[in-house]
Amino acid sequence: MKIQDSLTRYFQELEAADKYSGVVLITRRSEEIYSAAFGYASRAWKIRNTMDTRFDTASLTKLFTTVAILQLIDTKLLEFETSAIEYLGLEGTKISRDVNVYHLLTHTSGIGDDCEEEDGEIYEEMWKAKPNYSVRNTGDFLPQFIDKEPNFPPGEGCRYCNCSYILLGLMIEKAMGVSYRDYVRENIFRKAKMSHSDFFDLGQVNENVAEGADPIRNEKGIIEGWKKNIYSYPPIGSPDSGAYVTAGDLDRFLHKIQAGEFLSHELTSAILSPHVVHSEKDGWIMKYGLCLWFYVEQDGKIVCYQKEGTNAGVSAVMRYFPDQDINVILLSNMEDGVWEPLWKIHQLVISGQFE
Repeated sequence: MKIQDSLTRYFQELEAADKYSGVVLITRRSEEIYSAAFGYASRAWKIRNTMDTRFDTASLTKLFTTVAILQLIDTKLLEFETSAIEYLGLEGTKISRDVNVYHLLTHTSGIGDDCEEEDGEIYEEMWKAKPNYSVRNTGDFLPQFIDKEPNFPPGEGCRYCNCSYILLGLMIEKAMGVSYRDYVRENIFRKAKMSHSDFFDLGQVNENVAEGADPIRNEKGIIEGWKKNIYSYPPIGSPDSGAYVTAGDLDRFLHKIQAGEFLSHELTSAILSPHVVHSEKDGWIMKYGLCLWFYVEQDGKIVCYQKEGTNAGVSAVMRYFPDQDINVILLSNMEDGVWEPLWKIHQLVISGQFE
């Protein structure tokens, strides 16, 4: 059986068990190896996902913010050493003036997050006391974290922080005099010919957009219904989360980064390199780059790098394998959708099944 046929059967089994709804795209040097869509873009209306369906990317959006910031560094409007607090005029908060752009990009700022996910806090719980629709603009996030105690002094630890990217988004807005979303639309989506990608308001009708939903299970694990995610986060994307893309647009974006079409040679190299050790996991050394995660073997060899995102009704990942020159994209409108198949495909890639 061809590997493509085997993958299709695998995903069909996941779909039948209500474990996967979304799309899969695997490419080598931009040439398609495998693509397929499964499950429903709308469960209510039984509308199927297709390869043209646009999916929420959750925190994968941070990669667009990173490229935007590096573009401003390339043009000398910002530096890695620029103090976020001094630049934004946010003195008097709990955020140290020593926190700079590099700290924010590499999750080494130590600032308190609005939701401390590494402590097990759940993001959607925030909106039980505060209407999610009240947070629409980048500055609306500030009251949620600027007065929280830091987790460590800047540069003295590594801890994932969503709100680091809120500060970066505000710096983009101040430097350019336009909204974060408009900057990304013009300088990233348009430049990369990501013609299907955008930031969509959940309160409006948007064509060909997957609706996020997760199963409601009883005590025996049997699905009794489905919960939509419309109250789980703000209604429109921000610098840390919520851009919508197709798999093809996301693949095109990665290859344009690698080709140096967004950034100078120096910063292209910087974004594709690990910078900070975070932890060890399953025998790998986990490192952060400028937004990207790197899976590194003990001898320093990079097995793969990725950016991922997860939220209620959303999971997304783009994982690239340098040795094989293979890019894997999984986009799902289920919170737990992409993780199991990601590791299935990972093993197929490193074992040479796509050669």
